Amino acid sequence: MTQPPKQDKASFTISQLAEQLDISAPTIRFYEQKGLISPARTPGNQRVYSPKDRARLRLILRGKRFGFSLDEIAEMIGMADMDMDEREQIEKSMAYGAQKLEEIRIRKEELLLLEKEMMAMRKRLQNKLDQLQGGK
Repeated sequence: MTQPPKQDKASFTISQLAEQLDISAPTIRFYEQKGLISPARTPGNQRVYSPKDRARLRLILRGKRFGFSLDEIAEMIGMADMDMDEREQIEKSMAYGAQKLEEIRIRKEELLLLEKEMMAMRKRLQNKLDQLQGGK
């Protein structure tokens, strides 16, 4: 029987991360394939994830939950990895955030308009149904 790879306390196996983050191991491998995370490998080629990898996965999952595409998430991760001074990185992050907030505001307005239209249609249909039932 082979022994599992020796792990330092600040590293995780794919199954540990999958359990901690409530996602599947294939999902984690998919994000690796897309270049969003790059775990280290043991001499036996087994993946070993760092706290940084776990933090990135949390960022990816949060981004997906908020409706960002993988390309947008990759761009955000890329900004965090860019070699720039802290002020420049903060300014770029703020500009990116402002752009995303505007997109969210527009999407929200569109959803509110759709909700109003659907409520009006529902009311018209209910009135029509009431007329048909009253004519029996």
